[in-house]
Amino acid sequence: MELFSEYFKKDNVIARIDARVKLLVALVLLAMVLSYKGFVFPLLILGISLALCIWIRVPLRVFLMRFSEPVFIASVIVVLKLLFAGDDVFFSFSLPTAHFPLLTLTGHRDGVMEGLQIASRILGAVAIVAVMGFSTPFTEFVSALSWMKAPKGFIEILMFAYRYIFVFMEDAMVVYNAQKNRLGYTSIRRGLSSFGTLAGSLILKAFENSQHITTAMIQRGYDGNVPLLKHKPFSAAEIVVSILIVTAMGFVWKI
Repeated sequence: MELFSEYFKKDNVIARIDARVKLLVALVLLAMVLSYKGFVFPLLILGISLALCIWIRVPLRVFLMRFSEPVFIASVIVVLKLLFAGDDVFFSFSLPTAHFPLLTLTGHRDGVMEGLQIASRILGAVAIVAVMGFSTPFTEFVSALSWMKAPKGFIEILMFAYRYIFVFMEDAMVVYNAQKNRLGYTSIRRGLSSFGTLAGSLILKAFENSQHITTAMIQRGYDGNVPLLKHKPFSAAEIVVSILIVTAMGFVWKI
């Protein structure tokens, strides 16, 4: 539950910046990171983002959990590019196997360089999104999306998903603890069976709750319009600082 909560968002300068400004800057930086040909700019953005996460005192556990999946994906891409892409052979060795005489593994220098470039873009982009999420309450983020004319259906689904993910997490923990107390995870086979039962019960509960929630909201006059935060006027200082940051990052990106 702590991974999805906002308890670690302290009162800092980044948190007080208008969510619309942060979202625009984040989108521009994302475009720069994904279009950059090389390592310097994505790694620079990654370093700055990590420093900001430390500065706003993001808990280490939350930080590691948030970056664990991107790091794993980036590592897999680097390995695949190393072994199966490129022409410049870096190393080659053979392994004996049961079904084939020899299994040859060949590493390519240009392949690993390409993989590292992709990995740096992944980590840089995730770091930007992480800083945005760590410093922006969800309601303000959705309000900024609405200001940017995001589709109403997308915003509606996003808000309901965020609201009920906590409900389903609590239900999942109740079922998981009951299964664990009944030795449902003592072996791999029993663990897979218990996990399947847990997933099935959550899916059934989600369908059942969706019907009840839809009926309740229609009876209360819900017409598809979700009330959001009112936008305050832009701050001149925030706009000037954002333009300077984007300009400086654009200069580095151009280099």
